[in-house]
Amino acid sequence: MTATGAGEPRAADELDLDWLISVDDHVLEPPHVWQDRVPAARRDEAPRLITDDRGEAWVYDGKRQPTVGLSAAAGKRKEEFTTEPVTYAEMRPGCYDPRARIEDMDRAGILASLSFPSFPRFCGQVFHEAKDKELALLCVRAYNDWMIDEWCGSAPGRYIPLVLFPLWDPALAVAEIERCAAKGARAIAFSENPEPLGLPSIHHPSRYWEPVLAAAAEAELVVCMHVGSSSTLPAITSDSPPLANMAWGAVRTAGTMMSWLFSGWFQRLPTLKVALSEGGVGWIPYFLERAEQVVDKQRYWASRGESFTGYGTEHARTDNNLDGLDVRQLFRDHVYGCFIEDVHGMDSLERIGVDNVMVETDYPHTDSTWPDCIELARGQVSDLPREVQYKLLRGNAERLFRFTPAEPPSRR
Repeated sequence: MTATGAGEPRAADELDLDWLISVDDHVLEPPHVWQDRVPAARRDEAPRLITDDRGEAWVYDGKRQPTVGLSAAAGKRKEEFTTEPVTYAEMRPGCYDPRARIEDMDRAGILASLSFPSFPRFCGQVFHEAKDKELALLCVRAYNDWMIDEWCGSAPGRYIPLVLFPLWDPALAVAEIERCAAKGARAIAFSENPEPLGLPSIHHPSRYWEPVLAAAAEAELVVCMHVGSSSTLPAITSDSPPLANMAWGAVRTAGTMMSWLFSGWFQRLPTLKVALSEGGVGWIPYFLERAEQVVDKQRYWASRGESFTGYGTEHARTDNNLDGLDVRQLFRDHVYGCFIEDVHGMDSLERIGVDNVMVETDYPHTDSTWPDCIELARGQVSDLPREVQYKLLRGNAERLFRFTPAEPPSRR
């Protein structure tokens, strides 16, 4: 997984547009992940997959968690999608087997893939919530070793290693980030909003996250924040239909982007990069424009350290230097979005920035374009210059994650 040559420009006629790199997929952990790696004395307490009179489920920390069908939908027709529990025997093997996944990737034109966890949830919330933090740390380390050594190690150059860290202890988090970076990790999973998890926000005056973010920046690990990693769902009203809330979900990612742009972290850590996973990109131009308007009109009173009380809440002053703040440049230097199907985003690409957008396939979830990934992706970018198509399909991902993929295999 050497970074040499990653994302380097090539002549237009040399660019291979038959393959993409997906920066947001998902893995359903096979049953042996923790049972093979947690010390024997704690193995009975570690996550394990059981079958009982209620069916198949993961058991850990006194809780029982079945796998929802929406998480393992690859190969199924839309009419077959379900929120009901499914077993591993009912899943496509590519959901949990790295070699079977490669076969599915080859079929769909996916040259390389970055996968978020499933049982631990998108940034390891399951382990953060566990009562026994000593065991939880062992489980985080076991997951990371499995992800780097077994999942990614099974096919060098085909998988980008994304790792977890102990959210509950910044010092332990730094140690785990440094350990995994030495093993070849390229990204860490972070929460889109830590506050609902009972953790300090990225704006907290204690700067709780400073050691973590500094370690990620030092190791050049991308901070990836998947939609839903706050363990919350957006709700328009208390009784709005689920599909309405799902369609509205991009506002959550927009809030994450705005929070980071005004946080001051990018000024304090100039090498820090964040990726907004599964949030789409079509909304970005509006929110960047709105952020510029706010800076232009509101920066004077905000810079004087005045607090703002309105709309039933009190807003603390910012410690950000708003004089000369270039929101758009801050975005271009630090923030990356990704898309599955986003025609409006492609139409607005010039206002977003061709270097800040990457493609994803969301395998094996219900939003996935598998098995038609490369065909659908190329259809969305076909009107763009060849060099830009290459950036969106794979070049930006290679550069951001310092990743050189394997040579493309023959399409199956």
